[in-house]
Amino acid sequence: MGDLELLLPGEADVLVRGLRSFQIREMGSGGWNQQHENLEKLNMQAILDATASQGEPIQELLVTHGKIPTLVEELIAVEMWKQKVFPVLCKLEDFKPQNTFPIYMVIHHEASIINLLETVFFHKEVCESAEDTVLDLVDYCHRKLTLLVAHCGHDGPSEEEESQYSTPMQELQKQAELMEFEIALKALSVLRYITDCVDRQWSVSQPTQLAHSKSMRCLYPVCWFLSPGKLQQFESGRWQTVPPSEQQKLSKLDGQVWIALYNLLLSPEARAHYCLTSFAKGQLLKLQAFLTDTLLDQMPNLADLQGFLAHLALAEAQPPKKDLVLEQIPEIWERLEQENKGKWQAIAKHQLQHIFSTSEQDLRLQAQRWAETYRLDVLEAVAPERPRCAYCSAEASKRCSRCQNEWYCCRECQVKHWEKHGKSCVVAAQGDRAK
Repeated sequence: MGDLELLLPGEADVLVRGLRSFQIREMGSGGWNQQHENLEKLNMQAILDATASQGEPIQELLVTHGKIPTLVEELIAVEMWKQKVFPVLCKLEDFKPQNTFPIYMVIHHEASIINLLETVFFHKEVCESAEDTVLDLVDYCHRKLTLLVAHCGHDGPSEEEESQYSTPMQELQKQAELMEFEIALKALSVLRYITDCVDRQWSVSQPTQLAHSKSMRCLYPVCWFLSPGKLQQFESGRWQTVPPSEQQKLSKLDGQVWIALYNLLLSPEARAHYCLTSFAKGQLLKLQAFLTDTLLDQMPNLADLQGFLAHLALAEAQPPKKDLVLEQIPEIWERLEQENKGKWQAIAKHQLQHIFSTSEQDLRLQAQRWAETYRLDVLEAVAPERPRCAYCSAEASKRCSRCQNEWYCCRECQVKHWEKHGKSCVVAAQGDRAK
């Protein structure tokens, strides 16, 4: 891994020190693009370090320089841009970009940040360094998990529906929708890591107390995922059919939910702050049906959770608390919404005129910088597993020579997949020609 290092220690320190928050109207600008590239380098270096077990310098720098709150604010800001500005931008009559890649980078920014947070939140000191913004992060995760539950089990668009994405902007909107699902999975992992801090922080951190209480409410709807015998599961960026012999095997997604529930329910400090009302009790007792012998064989520590639920079934539900409660609330989303209320149309028009209407020369220069940032050798090194054939899902070793996006196991699969892949390949190749 050493020869794949992207950043020297001194260089990483400079990039982390320079991280700052941007206004929503600045997203896609020159300064914002520079920070996006820096974040991608930090993201990939953090994954390389974790994979090679070479220490965690990126995580240490983010904590030392107090940049976790900055990342959380940037995460929520780009989420708001995608919800409030991007739809308006797509509807502007004079918005006909020759190349959609600059807009795609803004859409992809959210995935970059949540991926970096997922990598570094494995360490409990990162959760501590988030301070009050841990509430905003849990609130963000709640929004994403709600989306995850709403779309779980969708097989994605059919071939007929995909054929409707005929323009670059329609293709971009489709990519944004697909990316949302993967972002939600990352958010679930981040939420699970936050619950790992229960015993360490409960007595000293009021924001963390509230975050864990909100985390419990976040996980109620996600328990729907724990149904055994799934016919499909989401892996390697797509839904894949699960063979009958593998259908009882615990998936990574299920494992994250079970670990989070275990952390929250089996900690005496955490339980002391929960009010187990009739509703909460009813939701938690649904878990008993999923704690099968097959599951306990894969996660033996869940036997303690099974015992807790058996005890809960016999206990009386607690009445709702009527005492006066003073509670901190997440503030980043509300603050950004108030600052930009009624300005979404103006922001979209400003970005159309000054940010996304780039000249061919500027686009060429930017494409060169993207090529330097997204090195294929590094991207392949940080991939969680070997790529899969886009047609048959077998392990792939050949890449589409035109767009460099899709992988195939053989020439025959590439030919069979061309009818489906052709249009997106043309759109992706536009970026290559801009270089």
